Amino acid sequence: MPNAFFTIERPANDAFRGYLPGSKERAELKQELARQSAEVVKIPLIIGGKEIFTEKTIRVTMPHDHQHVIAECCMAGEKELTMAVDAALAAKRAWEEMPWEHRSAIFLKAADMITGPYRKVLNASTMLGQSKTVFQAEIDIAELADFLRFGVWSAQEIFKDQPASIPGIWDRQDYRALDGFICAITPFNFTSIGGNLPMAPAIVGNVAVWKPSRTAVLSNYYFMKLLMDCGLPAGVINFVPCAGSDMSRYVISRKELAGFHFTGSTEVFQSVWKQIGENIASYRNYPRIVGETGGKDFIFAHRSAKIRPLAAALIRGSFEYQGQKCSACSRAFVPQSIWPEVLETMREMMKQVKMGDVQDFDSFLAAVIDKASFDRCKGYIDRAKACPDCEIVIGGNCDDSKGWFVEPTVIVCKKPDYESMVQEIFGPILSVYVYPDEELDETLRICDEASPYALTGAIFAQDREAIVKMEKALLHAEGNFYINDKCTGAVVGQQPFGGSRASGTNDKAGTALNMIRWMSPHCVKETFNPSDAIVYPYMSEQ
Repeated sequence: MPNAFFTIERPANDAFRGYLPGSKERAELKQELARQSAEVVKIPLIIGGKEIFTEKTIRVTMPHDHQHVIAECCMAGEKELTMAVDAALAAKRAWEEMPWEHRSAIFLKAADMITGPYRKVLNASTMLGQSKTVFQAEIDIAELADFLRFGVWSAQEIFKDQPASIPGIWDRQDYRALDGFICAITPFNFTSIGGNLPMAPAIVGNVAVWKPSRTAVLSNYYFMKLLMDCGLPAGVINFVPCAGSDMSRYVISRKELAGFHFTGSTEVFQSVWKQIGENIASYRNYPRIVGETGGKDFIFAHRSAKIRPLAAALIRGSFEYQGQKCSACSRAFVPQSIWPEVLETMREMMKQVKMGDVQDFDSFLAAVIDKASFDRCKGYIDRAKACPDCEIVIGGNCDDSKGWFVEPTVIVCKKPDYESMVQEIFGPILSVYVYPDEELDETLRICDEASPYALTGAIFAQDREAIVKMEKALLHAEGNFYINDKCTGAVVGQQPFGGSRASGTNDKAGTALNMIRWMSPHCVKETFNPSDAIVYPYMSEQ
């Protein structure tokens, strides 16, 4: 709990840099991209503050140039994962007892380093390793700094919440770290999420074992090194790339597991939840389970929608970062009366969309993350081409000769339950159901019920009564809702992000709703003048 004199003001979001032609930041980032492209980084495990190199390694390549190796990453096995848990538990007491101000200083310093000299390093590694364009990488790294600053501030605000006291009695509440360690498993698509999942619990005194995604390991490694450079004590966060099955077998099974922080597939999250449930009697505590998983995010248009903003939102929401955002628009519902104009506008706008190497700053999107993703996207496209109930009206081509490139594709589906309308794809594929204008209510019901997910959604309309109706009908279909905007782009502190149903536990990363999950409240009552009486007044006969 912080010293009474230690307070920080509500943070401001980090401002994005423009990387405009001729700018200093553009030249510096180009130079850093060239430097990182020319080297192969040997990425070790980091356990108890020490770098550990293993015989088992994997190659890390650029998705947009899959023969270009940029790193060789060591992989942890049973021995190393056991060491990681033990190192975390060994560091726990000293870390939890470190004054709040000093723990916070580490993370606030890291945020300043991210927005300063480390920005180009993290941006370049995110671009090369995760195939993000300069803008997508920039908003990702800015979000990482926001997570650090808002995490510290959110925890501080929780600490201020104290119970009432009466004369002669002082009631206070401490917020302890959880009793054990946190297991964090992080995704490829956001460096910010990779950093936040082990870091958020650590802000409030927890220790963590962190499994980064093997396709985001380079940027995640640089962030781990940054935390160490900023003074993070050995063992507080242990960096262990490994197979998911080994994480389940040797880490999640440990009796000291106190929490599980996850972003990834619904299937993996459910399997871990099941594992924890089946072994619940073996744990020292009931583990906290926090996860953000899949999505089948939508844009739903009303006939009163403005055409050009709708078309722009469909393109940006569906195709930025190759549709590999948890929030990406993957399905759309558009009324018949405006669809021809929307499609014509989209086709015209798509002439501005360039797909290519991320080092070409004219690229709007690049390659999907790996071969498995490429094959999955190609499968959906090929099946749609062969299906009489589908028509591909934009895109539809794939090319894996150099990188894992999937052309932005729009599929018009005659049936709202066709596979690409209801299944998560995680690629640059938008499925559209064109509905009769008079069937608005029924189509709203379909949008709400057809998919098991409930992460993000957007509506477009100018008719206010229609907006009210659509918002009410889709109340439980998403955790982040947008009116006349695309369904992506949540900003820490402005649109807290998370969904429900099969999309996760909706614990809104970067807010007090998430931070409270990593705390164990401890209530203390102190009586200044304790009574020595045994008999209560009501017991007297007079």
